[in-house]
Amino acid sequence: MLNKLALPESSTFPGKPMPPTAECWFDDACILDMDYFVKTISGIKAKGVRPDLVGSIIAHYASKWLPDLSGNDTEKGPMSLQESSPESVTVSWMKKRFFVETLVGILPPERDSIPCNFLLRLLRTANMVGVEPSYRAELEKRISWQLDQASLKELMIPSFSHTCGTLLDVELVIRLVKRFASLDEGTRSGIAVVKVAKLVDSYLAEAALDTNLSLEDFIALGAALPSHARAMDDGLYRAIDTYLKAHPGVSKQDRKVLCRLIDSRKLSPEASLHAAQNERLPVRAVIQVLFCEQSKLNRHVDWSGSFNGTRSPNPAGLEAPVRCMSKREMNTQQMEIKKLKEELLRVQSQCVAMQLQMEKLVDKKKGFFRWKKLGIMPSLKSSVSVFEKIEEEREANFGRQTPIDIKQKPVRPPKWRKSMS
Repeated sequence: MLNKLALPESSTFPGKPMPPTAECWFDDACILDMDYFVKTISGIKAKGVRPDLVGSIIAHYASKWLPDLSGNDTEKGPMSLQESSPESVTVSWMKKRFFVETLVGILPPERDSIPCNFLLRLLRTANMVGVEPSYRAELEKRISWQLDQASLKELMIPSFSHTCGTLLDVELVIRLVKRFASLDEGTRSGIAVVKVAKLVDSYLAEAALDTNLSLEDFIALGAALPSHARAMDDGLYRAIDTYLKAHPGVSKQDRKVLCRLIDSRKLSPEASLHAAQNERLPVRAVIQVLFCEQSKLNRHVDWSGSFNGTRSPNPAGLEAPVRCMSKREMNTQQMEIKKLKEELLRVQSQCVAMQLQMEKLVDKKKGFFRWKKLGIMPSLKSSVSVFEKIEEEREANFGRQTPIDIKQKPVRPPKWRKSMS
């Protein structure tokens, strides 16, 4: 049987080499028991068969014996471990554990020899049956090598630990992403980093729905990749907004820390418009988004003026852009800019109104911090900072006031001294 499976020579035409394919071994290899299959794989490796072909044989054999590894929920193997014999649950569990550990031991050492999604399914089964930590570490290392090939469905591995309160194993994904980020620049390309960043943003959006997900785990996974990994932060903003929806009790300070993950300069006009109207975001984050959109508008106006002939748009001798924006795109962009300007004016008016209201409260109560000592400037940034300070002070003093303190005391006229004349 070993020679039949390993010889790359055609039986119909002796002496003529036949290209190695996985189909010629699949049916025969899957009828073997585990010990003989390991010997068969060793013989195939000794014949110099490609590692990816050996990996496909192992994946096909594993999917026949353990349908959980096939990736198809409806597929049932004819001789799976679940239906081989009416054994107890403990014996079946032990067989699965031995099966997974044996498969990990015979995997080809070369990278990309095993599909990443199959490795993720194997890791999920390994965590479920409780294999040795060394086998789990080996699987995590192999997955991190090719994490850019993973799919969101296979990455959503449930947590099998009784001490973990989340539905998904977020700590596992954090380890995988951090290990991927620590790889050498030569082993991971820039395209792979961008793919992993999109995968992480999609995973965060799904994991954020869990009310037991801690803020520390969310921030650790969101900041696991470098800043240049994301060309746009729309996916990360969507995940943060989903987390704030599912966790309405997040404090103001934690919201600020969470919004620091977002680079406002990398938000699209649609995401910026949504963020400007998002009441769940802190005021500082909203103002920062508006200022970024205002700077983009200024740069666009400068570029338009230089492109019309006022000055050269390419002072360094660079080539002009090939495609100009159409009239519809220009109208759409102008409408978005107009909406952002209106939103900025609305926020400015609200800040000025709150400032006047707080000034009246300060003048009426002695001992309050006066606005003139703050050195208020007419700019928006200083107004916002002063507003935040007064808002925090008002929240701190609100619980200590009583209904009697809130009422204004009647103002008595001053007593004049009688003249001696």
